[in-house]
Amino acid sequence: MLPQEFIYQLKQANPIEQVMGSYVQLIRAGSLLKCNCPFHSEKTPSCVVYADTQDPHFYCFGCHAGGDVISFIRQIEGIGYMDAVRMLAERAGMTVPSQSQDNREENMRMRLLELNRAAANYYYKQLTGPDKRGLMYLKERALRPDIIKKYGLGFAGDKWDGLLNAMQQLGFTETELLAANLCGRSQKTNNLYDKFRNRVIFPIIDLRGNVIAFGGRTIEKGGEPKYLNSSDTPVFKKGRNLFSMNFAKKSQSKRLILAEGYMDVIAVHQAGFENVVASLGTALTPDQCRLMRQYADEVVISYDSDAAGQNATVKAVNLLRAVGLRPRILHMHDAKDPDEYIKKFGAPYFRKLLEDADDALTYELKRCRDGTDPASEDGTITALHKAVNVLAGIENELDRNVYLSRVAKDYDINPEILKSQVEREIRKRRAGAKKLDWQRRITAPMLRDPVNPDATQHHAEAKAEEQILCYLFRQPDALESVLARIKPEEFVTAFHRKVYEKLAELLPQGYDFSLSLFSGEDFTPDETGRIAGIPAKYEEIEINPRTVEDCIRTLKQKPMQDVNIENLSDDEASAFFAQLRQNKR
Repeated sequence: MLPQEFIYQLKQANPIEQVMGSYVQLIRAGSLLKCNCPFHSEKTPSCVVYADTQDPHFYCFGCHAGGDVISFIRQIEGIGYMDAVRMLAERAGMTVPSQSQDNREENMRMRLLELNRAAANYYYKQLTGPDKRGLMYLKERALRPDIIKKYGLGFAGDKWDGLLNAMQQLGFTETELLAANLCGRSQKTNNLYDKFRNRVIFPIIDLRGNVIAFGGRTIEKGGEPKYLNSSDTPVFKKGRNLFSMNFAKKSQSKRLILAEGYMDVIAVHQAGFENVVASLGTALTPDQCRLMRQYADEVVISYDSDAAGQNATVKAVNLLRAVGLRPRILHMHDAKDPDEYIKKFGAPYFRKLLEDADDALTYELKRCRDGTDPASEDGTITALHKAVNVLAGIENELDRNVYLSRVAKDYDINPEILKSQVEREIRKRRAGAKKLDWQRRITAPMLRDPVNPDATQHHAEAKAEEQILCYLFRQPDALESVLARIKPEEFVTAFHRKVYEKLAELLPQGYDFSLSLFSGEDFTPDETGRIAGIPAKYEEIEINPRTVEDCIRTLKQKPMQDVNIENLSDDEASAFFAQLRQNKR
């Protein structure tokens, strides 16, 4: 098995829409791409490319081919897995690592996670050590002791080798300290030194509770940089993680608050809003938006009110909408950030601010005039065309008419003329969507899937297994709780058991869910296509913990043909027939 980080980089360097676009003609259909399937004859497109998802892949609703970009090359070129990897690596100018590196990589990952946890414990203890500057800073920022403990906040003093010595005493090597980006090497002396000094430390924790990186805020006046963040390591990719997502995912709200930095997040969390996150020292990325989409439908952007914050808001709106999230914009007056606002006005006023946040539609309609001359006819026409596209995207007719009236008034145009243009655009979009939906329906599988022949005799169980797997594809951090309820050997169909075993093997090791986990030599192209078809099949169906519990109950019910009634006691036989009656009802 090749290192997953290499596979991720390979797929990033070979976007699936670009690779497939060199073999077939792709047509845009909303947020998706479609094409005539290259693996079977058809006149209408039934192959859908999910390019704008966290795990880009394709799936054909006609012949059930599917998978990631590696699977596509493997099938279209008729070559093996490693040959497909080499072909894509050559296309991107990359070198394929030796597979013998995989064990070394996995061992290093586990060691770095252990090292990060030990470092976090060291920093936390330093906070209450002789040097109280870090603790005083947090108290000045009005953080409560319980919040400091909850986030595991710490302190790095002014020693050049404080962490270095402490970690070496625990058995960690210089190589590991460098790989974790906790230490650097001096060019003058060639000695190692602590990366974080004179800083309050913010541990960054992933969805599984692993400490994967750190952020440090200087406590020195004029200290630069103000914030120092871990660089990417084998266990941390800043563009794929969010600060405090481990807490926000537990919120019952389907709304997330997107703040700009660590202190904003912690201040908002302390004020009673657990559903708050922030990017990690970089601009918001598509991967981070897809991560939020797993837990929320709406995101309130709560960036700083300065020019940089407003520019970041513009970019965030587009990224959030691209993955299907509803962005709203928080407008703070008399405060530069959420931390300052809450200190000035309190949590109740911040809650009201959240409820009154502008929707992104208002924001987008205002932006339609950007780059145009409002005094010229051409500028007005250009802005109106942009506004028509925005208005046509509003599904609710009442909401659409409210915005339409506002736009007509702003542009001094007859509302009926504007409405006719918007309705024409809506009809155009609906016709395209209806055609695609019909194509999906008529090409849906009518016969049993030969990849999973056991499903023919165990239809209900196979469906239950499928939904459990789909739930784990969407919520990989739920694996531990699901495994506690149902073991792989309790799966009825061999194929689904094989997939479940793979998830149980790799996800606890810190891997994110990806079709790449199933595109190696252990899975055939047909099997990979079947796996890709599971999320496609349940794309518009909610699978929640209650659904999973029902599925587990289905699998744990012993099939009637497996029960020898003659060997049952009277009580067991009574319970067995009662269950049969219940099942029949």
